[in-house]
Amino acid sequence: AIHQKNKSNFPKPPLIYSLPFLILFQSQKALHGNQLIIPCYIRPLLGKPALNSLPLNTTTVADALSAIKASEDNFISIWSCNHQIKPSDDNNNNNNSNKHELGSSCKCVGKICMVDIICFLCKQENLVSPSSALLSPVSAILPKDSSVIKHVDPSTGLLEAIDLILEGAQNLVVPIHNTASSYSRRKQLKTKGPTVHNGQEYCWLTQEDVIRFILTRIGLFTPIPSMSVEELGIIETDILIVDYHAPATTALEAIAQSLVEQTSVGVVDEDGVLVGEISPFTLSACDETVAAALMTLSSGDLMSYIDWGGPPEDIVRLMKVCLKEKKLEGLLELLGDEYSSYSSSASCSSDDESLSVSSSPASKLTRYNRSWSYSARMVRKAEAIVCHPNSSLVAVMIQAIAHRVNYVWVMEDDCTPVGIVTFRDMLDVFREHLQSMVEAEWDA
Repeated sequence: AIHQKNKSNFPKPPLIYSLPFLILFQSQKALHGNQLIIPCYIRPLLGKPALNSLPLNTTTVADALSAIKASEDNFISIWSCNHQIKPSDDNNNNNNSNKHELGSSCKCVGKICMVDIICFLCKQENLVSPSSALLSPVSAILPKDSSVIKHVDPSTGLLEAIDLILEGAQNLVVPIHNTASSYSRRKQLKTKGPTVHNGQEYCWLTQEDVIRFILTRIGLFTPIPSMSVEELGIIETDILIVDYHAPATTALEAIAQSLVEQTSVGVVDEDGVLVGEISPFTLSACDETVAAALMTLSSGDLMSYIDWGGPPEDIVRLMKVCLKEKKLEGLLELLGDEYSSYSSSASCSSDDESLSVSSSPASKLTRYNRSWSYSARMVRKAEAIVCHPNSSLVAVMIQAIAHRVNYVWVMEDDCTPVGIVTFRDMLDVFREHLQSMVEAEWDA
């Protein structure tokens, strides 16, 4: 609407929006050169608070675990900072000669979640003494690929942001610009806290944020939104699958891979029917005891363990027996005193890596409430979010956003998985359309 009213005033197509526009959706607007700039003042962000962080050099895995449990977010950011560098009083971003801007000596080097810690505890060298492993530096679980985090300027355009995501970025770290006076900035430099880096606060954008923004302007992309995901060719057929009755340990590598790809591990029965999933999103809302479940249960029972934040009572008994028989008392300690009241009447077969207590995916298991030991963050069932190959792109977008996931499984009528559609696949389509719109309007 802005574009239609002021078309002649825009020297460039209006879809080159700056990143704060994705955060705010509305703000004071100003035209700066050939770029539409929307200033992002300190703390006016809707749903995007300042980013909590931990220092790289002094944080242990145990510190990260405590911070994740206390946070409402699934991820905690890790920063490398040099606070010995004193920023200049002049925080004018247009002055390229200013080499010591607020926060310029601080950099987000990665992010971690509960899944990183769970996979770390399940490593062979950490099984005997998980408590000792938790004392390791946080760098031990920090992903080696730092390209998943990108620092960007608030004036970065939408097309550039999408390009970074398509190149592998999962989060775009954006400084929250401070328009205060020089005196106020000097005072801010003395402020300390988990969100402040040399007087500068940051937020980060996710793939979901960009998709949400595009959804608010979906009419601009007609007829793409009404086309099916199959017609658009965005169904990824190379998917991560594990058998329902297979030991959960066989899914460990797939779980780690799904975290990197921001997808999920599908769980299928003997007929190849998708009966659920082991999602990093669901695991991130659990706690470190999932490491003990991974080492003892089947994939199907692992779904029951993480489902709605509380495992069935008989699965807890089975886990305790298996851990003792496998001489993994260290993992048994992770379960804590809350499990001490459960007797160990079950038996664990030494011939198998794990023993399932349920005979089929449809087995009904008695649950007990263990929500007080889980995070207060939202916990979703292990049911897979699915669509049909003929589902429209906009319908799949809404599904993913409604369930707060970055993907949707694609199934045939017989419930066998065809593939998966991710936010990156969607952004790839929108990026191509955006580029053509930009070129068309630029030529005009």
